[in-house]
Amino acid sequence: MLAEAGGKRQLPIIIGGFEAQAIAIELEKMTPTRPLTHDLFKNFAQAFSIDIKEVVIYNLTEGIFYSKLVCESDGLTTEIDARTSDAIAIGVRFNCPIYTFEHILSSAGILMDENEVKEDDFSVGDEESTEPDGALNTLSETELEGQLGDAIDSEDYELASKIRDEINKRRAN
Repeated sequence: MLAEAGGKRQLPIIIGGFEAQAIAIELEKMTPTRPLTHDLFKNFAQAFSIDIKEVVIYNLTEGIFYSKLVCESDGLTTEIDARTSDAIAIGVRFNCPIYTFEHILSSAGILMDENEVKEDDFSVGDEESTEPDGALNTLSETELEGQLGDAIDSEDYELASKIRDEINKRRAN
């Protein structure tokens, strides 16, 4: 869900699990053992002095969002067409703004109730995990830290974030 800056509307965008995981990893400041595709893109762009200035979601046709990356290099601006999920994953890595047009937000945006509680900004419809629900709270912190390492090594970042959250919750208490 992308939230309107200074407003109450959100733009729901359905994205694949890989892209959602890539976005979540960057937002949670997790470090995978090897670079993900979007990290590779960022490293490549930076190696050649290309900066991503913004992401623009410029069209919505038959339920499909169209986006572009606005790039700058040596004073020249170039727009590159991209899948919206990839554009967002790259945009969060470059910490750049994500824009859309009023007509897109008007037609596809949803108004959020002020009392509505948001659990996550990004979610994937199929949240399967190798851990049964509630099983994390039965493990010791040492066991959790071991499982966290295993989850990162196996690149199961969704499980890793759940384990990290459980560890942080315990340390806060």
